[in-house]
Amino acid sequence: MTDAFDPDAGKAKLYLVATPIGNLNEMSPRAIAVLKAVDVIACEDTRTSGVLLKHFSIQKKRIAYHKFNEEQSAAGILALLREGKNVALISDAGYPLINDPGQLLVSAVVCAGIEVVPISGPNAAVDALVASGLTVQPYAFIGFLPQSGTERRKKLKEYESLSMTLIFYEAPHRIEKMLTDALHILGDRPCCIGRELTKIHEEFLRGTIAEVLEAVKGRKGEMVVIIAGAQKKAASPSLAEGLALVQKKIASGARMSAAVKEAAAETGIARNILYDLVQEKRNEA
Repeated sequence: MTDAFDPDAGKAKLYLVATPIGNLNEMSPRAIAVLKAVDVIACEDTRTSGVLLKHFSIQKKRIAYHKFNEEQSAAGILALLREGKNVALISDAGYPLINDPGQLLVSAVVCAGIEVVPISGPNAAVDALVASGLTVQPYAFIGFLPQSGTERRKKLKEYESLSMTLIFYEAPHRIEKMLTDALHILGDRPCCIGRELTKIHEEFLRGTIAEVLEAVKGRKGEMVVIIAGAQKKAASPSLAEGLALVQKKIASGARMSAAVKEAAAETGIARNILYDLVQEKRNEA
């Protein structure tokens, strides 16, 4: 492959090429050059990719690589690479492998000792995250939850205690059910939906999960859902801290009963426990 971006010409590589998620202007010159130079382009959908490739005057052999033929197609692509053919993998939109086919192929190619080259480009999850207004780092990319309500709720339960920002993808016909389950399991946390990203009708809906659930009704288009992570609970005061607080109040002139009552209210430690601690301390003295 004679490519200005390929320092080791003549050695076959697998290129992972990100494609626009809506706005064709996001297709980079490097991505176009690589697609024009490779021998074969593996597409999630050859018809969908055909429209993109035609727009950029890219005429290369296309083969299908999708979740229904992934194992068989991966073996075929690996054979092409071993023959010295350079192959580019693209999905319908966005970055290959990110909730799109390609994991099996990349794992096989890496195991075979063949180089994998990522060609940077658009990613809906990151676009939505940075514009959400929520904490960007750390984050956990989840992708699509199971379609079954039972399985979806089970998965959400697994992420309930994660303190990092959560990123999901969801289809418009399931968005209300997904947000309803998230509200019940995760609680009414800060939330943002990025809809139709990079397209003419791009929209962000921000608020709590309950507020976004109400606002999203009737809206169409693929959606990225960003939900704040779990808030870490403040550590409960220790018994020693509770005792110290009672003693401080007594030293300030409060009666023991009043000091214990106030300290119990402030720390959450039971009044009888604080009372016993004070008595034990006095007996020790």
